[in-house]
Amino acid sequence: MTLHSRRGFLATAAAIQAPRDWSGKSPVRYPDPDVVVLDKRFSRYKVGNTPIQRLYTGALWAEGTAWSGAGRYLVWSDIPNNRQHRWMEEDGHVSTFRQPSGHSNGNTFDYEGRQISCEHGNRRVVRYETNGSVTVLADKWQGKPFNAPNDAVVHPDGSIWFTDPGYGSLGNYEGFKGPLELKEAVYRLDTKTGKLEMVTDALFKPNGLCFSPDYKLLYIAETGSSHYPQAPKNIQVFDVVDGRALRKGRHVISMELAGKGTGVADGIRADMDGNIWAAAGWVGEGYDGVHIFAPSGERIGMILLPEICANVCFGGSRRNRLFMAASQSIYAVYVETQGAHIT
Repeated sequence: MTLHSRRGFLATAAAIQAPRDWSGKSPVRYPDPDVVVLDKRFSRYKVGNTPIQRLYTGALWAEGTAWSGAGRYLVWSDIPNNRQHRWMEEDGHVSTFRQPSGHSNGNTFDYEGRQISCEHGNRRVVRYETNGSVTVLADKWQGKPFNAPNDAVVHPDGSIWFTDPGYGSLGNYEGFKGPLELKEAVYRLDTKTGKLEMVTDALFKPNGLCFSPDYKLLYIAETGSSHYPQAPKNIQVFDVVDGRALRKGRHVISMELAGKGTGVADGIRADMDGNIWAAAGWVGEGYDGVHIFAPSGERIGMILLPEICANVCFGGSRRNRLFMAASQSIYAVYVETQGAHIT
């Protein structure tokens, strides 16, 4: 069934069915119709007897999902409310984890289990130590403050790679409005030596990023923004050379959806087979959620949500549960693959 025919079928079905109950009181019938197979390559990843679940709602703008394997919890940022939340796997309990959070956006964990956060408000990247202290890892480039670090990933060599598009400084809602003194760029921090390097400033608004399973490629979402409607909104990939430099950047994934225009990919993650799971929004009502792309760039599946999705991560004890930060809520669904990396 093609995308258009499936959407037409779903629209007809919606006319005779009640809207989906995200409270869980009226369970969805299996297989979950909102996990959409567009290409047979995605069929193997869809679990037929599991639902998309809403774990939490009440945020103003949820971002930065990250999974703590040691703590068995999910952490995420509610940027406008200047706090981080935590969802506990053992009982589903949600609590305020950190407030204030520096209007943090992206979060991840390093290979020692320490949380890394990108703070919009303080224009810096920090690490939370096991003794409760905060280490400022990077807050400026060549003497100038960052625009507003956005998302970060870790490399097995201990380095931290992060983007600095500046969204948190464009207004007072997600940080503090102020001038952008640097060209938007992607950076690599060697945590052993403290050396900071700019690895590329070729993208207009570099946002979410992730490594391929073998760390030989780095994918970067180039989002543009509502302030720049004509800016590119696709995903590029670079070769990672010697674990520290980027070469041969090229377009690999288009967020254009036939007949619906071009949406935005925000946070992205790779699974163990090299597929890219992209948080997607502004595509058009009924198409928000997560779009899954084969390594060759074709869209093979979608996870449809009632809200614009900003970030994703794989978690759970087997890294086979996809967690999704979508506007005001957090969603999760089990899939028949695993995240390529620890978070």
